[in-house]
Amino acid sequence: MVQDVVLLDLWVSPYTARVKIALAEKGIEYESKEEDLRNKSSLLLETNPAYKKVPVLIHKGKPISESLIIVQYIDEFWNHKSPLLPSDPYERAHARFWADFVDQKIQAAIYRIFWAPSYSEEKEAAEKEFIECCKVIEGELGNKPYFGGETFGFVDIALIPSYSYFYAHERMGNLSLVEELPKLTAWVKRCLERETVAKSLADPHKIYEFVSEIRKQKGLE
Repeated sequence: MVQDVVLLDLWVSPYTARVKIALAEKGIEYESKEEDLRNKSSLLLETNPAYKKVPVLIHKGKPISESLIIVQYIDEFWNHKSPLLPSDPYERAHARFWADFVDQKIQAAIYRIFWAPSYSEEKEAAEKEFIECCKVIEGELGNKPYFGGETFGFVDIALIPSYSYFYAHERMGNLSLVEELPKLTAWVKRCLERETVAKSLADPHKIYEFVSEIRKQKGLE
């Protein structure tokens, strides 16, 4: 039932998008509650007192926080539908490693790009690091359709929400991700052919507008 599954959401967050994709892959209906992080709801503060941030999945009244942990919970609880993680222990560890790489390296570089002053050495260094990290994970993808091989899964879910920010990167910097990352670009197209992905991601143009407005407010342009 929908009321058994609630997602504390934020449209611009790549982390909440991961949870939406995982729920969609499992065919789980849920209620989305959009948060305003400038005026956090009492529900968010109660269910994630440690970090006070989204996403939070509330399942049968019990909260789970942190996107990758939530995706693993979804996979384990609804384990009769479309597994997201491999069954082999080594392959599971391997998938978790690369999902963590997305957070520690790629997402970290994305945020450094967005909050660095235009034409600064800081921004240039962050853009360089972003491309280098993307090339590393592109090497892991190789010629496989998805990171797990033939099957869309955990690492794909971890990374594909970052695509929503690619347009902003190209508009704000001297980047052509299609030229720099041809295999990753082809992978993005495959992922977007999945309805579970296409319906869960934020509009890249709206992300660009959102980031641009914040950068102007902060005097970074």
